[in-house]
Amino acid sequence: MSDLFEAASQREELVGVVDRIVYSSPESGYTVAVLVPQNSRSEVTIVGALVGIQPQDEIRCVGEYVFDRKYGRQFKVHWFETRLPTSLEAIERYLGSGALRGIGPSYAQKLVKHFGQDVFDVLDNHPERLREVQGIGSKKAEQIRESWAKQRAVRDIMLFLHEHEISPSLAPKILAHYGSDAIRQLRQNPYQLAMDIRGIGFKRADAIARKLGIPPDSLERIKAGSYYFLHELAEEGHAYFPAEPFVEKAAEVLEVPPESVVQALNSLKEQRYVVLEKLPDGTGAVYLRSLHLHEVGAAQQLAAIVTTKKRIPSIPLRGEIKSFEAAYRFELAENQKLALETVLKGGVCVITGGPGTGKTTIVRTLLRILEKYGIRVVLAAPTGRAAKRMQELTHHHASTIHRLLQYSPREGRFLRNRLNPIRADFVVIDEASMVDISLAYHFLQAIEPRTSLVFVGDVDQLPSVGPGNFLHDIITSKCIPTVSLREIFRQAEHSLIVRNAHKINQGEMPTVFPEEERTDFKFLRADTPEEILSLVKDLVGRILPANLGLDPLADIQVLTPMHRGVIGAQNLNRELQAMLNPNGASVERGGTVFRVGDKVMQVTNNYDKEVFNGDIGIISTIDKNERFMAVRFDPRTVVYDFGELDQLELAYALTVHKSQGSEYPAVVIPMHFTHAVMLHRNLLYTAVTRGRRLVCVVGQWGAIRMAVQNAREVPRYSALGQRLQMFLQRREEL
Repeated sequence: MSDLFEAASQREELVGVVDRIVYSSPESGYTVAVLVPQNSRSEVTIVGALVGIQPQDEIRCVGEYVFDRKYGRQFKVHWFETRLPTSLEAIERYLGSGALRGIGPSYAQKLVKHFGQDVFDVLDNHPERLREVQGIGSKKAEQIRESWAKQRAVRDIMLFLHEHEISPSLAPKILAHYGSDAIRQLRQNPYQLAMDIRGIGFKRADAIARKLGIPPDSLERIKAGSYYFLHELAEEGHAYFPAEPFVEKAAEVLEVPPESVVQALNSLKEQRYVVLEKLPDGTGAVYLRSLHLHEVGAAQQLAAIVTTKKRIPSIPLRGEIKSFEAAYRFELAENQKLALETVLKGGVCVITGGPGTGKTTIVRTLLRILEKYGIRVVLAAPTGRAAKRMQELTHHHASTIHRLLQYSPREGRFLRNRLNPIRADFVVIDEASMVDISLAYHFLQAIEPRTSLVFVGDVDQLPSVGPGNFLHDIITSKCIPTVSLREIFRQAEHSLIVRNAHKINQGEMPTVFPEEERTDFKFLRADTPEEILSLVKDLVGRILPANLGLDPLADIQVLTPMHRGVIGAQNLNRELQAMLNPNGASVERGGTVFRVGDKVMQVTNNYDKEVFNGDIGIISTIDKNERFMAVRFDPRTVVYDFGELDQLELAYALTVHKSQGSEYPAVVIPMHFTHAVMLHRNLLYTAVTRGRRLVCVVGQWGAIRMAVQNAREVPRYSALGQRLQMFLQRREEL
């Protein structure tokens, strides 16, 4: 960031009066305006994060001239400041421009005539004197005072952001949160920025505080640092963190005594930012308040569903199974029949198993039986891709859990909840390993206790991207009936992908055949990251499309263990984009170039747009004039303001974690010892099970061996299982 401002200080300076605003985005602050420079009658189009500027503002801009192919020569502003006019004529024109509520040309003339050049001092320091002007009563004077205070706040915030090298695009968020009192609050406690405003992390707030002379051992610094650290741990998947190691780690990072961290945590607890609790097993735990609410609420509601009697008609199961087998001409395994019996007892149950073990067959049989007896069934999955796949395999409507819960952008909440529950006798959730604790909480709040739940998933896959370990916790709690499917069915035995996935999961090396043999699992050796990168590009861009007719965008997905490095997702995306989609309309944001035709992934839940973490689409439009980008997520198109592009990433290559719940015709997986920190058995297993027709592992055989032999899973701190046991015990005692 400092390089940006140093460079900007060496660029051109432009001073003039804003003639008119062409376009302004309230979300990002991006503005297109027309400026009349000093000593010139020619107009200049200025573009940038010009938050709060108004017609007749005198501004000083630092930036550079650029040429837009569609709109011609423009001045791209990196930083600006507004200047109040000094001549009486300019003051009157400024006040009468409509920028201030309650003042038009007539009152502007009266104000300047009465106060002269002191009018700004009156507005700043003596607004009560406005009533000296004929026609301005107490109501209008208050309206003018409030409008002027808002304008002043914008100017002060822009100056503050420039002084502290913070992007001016954050000004709308800061104003919305703090209002006209923003600067006083931020100078008093800049650490509050890190607590309240997304986009300003603890490190930036810490730098501001140092400039303001706030000591490194201040309580506010330790509070903000501890809160930030807890968020970082949640990003790693932890619902809570044990208190003692948390205090030690935070003290080490912040370079303060452990007792100072304890004091900060107690203060955060009083302010309701965190929860400090002794868990049922005696562990002292530190929670973000929202995650504590979600974990406790999920356990309570799950216990209520488990213990509530269900209204399920008597079903002759064996006869129905025979009917199903006759219709589809195959025989269910005993474990599949056991799963159906378990489900039809009602309550909550789990069906888990790897690829080819018949999970989908159980769901299809269940649907046929339940619908025959008039039992209402709802199917859902955590992502759009998983829901679509579930619908294709079962021929029954399936939705995402988010859409099932009916989020209302206007009200900022899910419409389905305890007061307005989902109307169903059975709800089946597929890909349940992807469900994090927050999604589980909102889903369970919308389930009536008399509704039965079936969670279907593969517990051996990677856990959810979000915090918690929902499926693993409810299985290991031993409170929920669980059927584990291990047998691979005949139709799946022909797939080397399926056989190798199970071998990997059991700690055995996968089987590979010479390259010339036609199999659906291939290993291609390459020794260096650069050789692997070259081979991956050749596979995606030439070999697989030519030999198998695969579309590089629609059919092939590169999955990599890590984000950074030569064969990390970041660099792979740059290289694959340059190869597959090098030209066309583009926009750059945060170091990423987005082009029309690019494959992109949504990386946060956006309930307003109804797109969710993991959804993949294709960029269809980039409009630099209107400052928006359109992405086609079949079957609909979603529009993003340029200020919202941090919600998207290129998706030619994904980390294995981000591929969960998806299935692709072909996957290409680079594996190298430089990935060592991420080479775990469940990561390789998850990657391999994403491929439907073809899996190509590219790299070092030794890296595959390292992953297969490394069964140690990184622990996730989650207490859902403990809480479920406790709440069920309490219900039994009542």
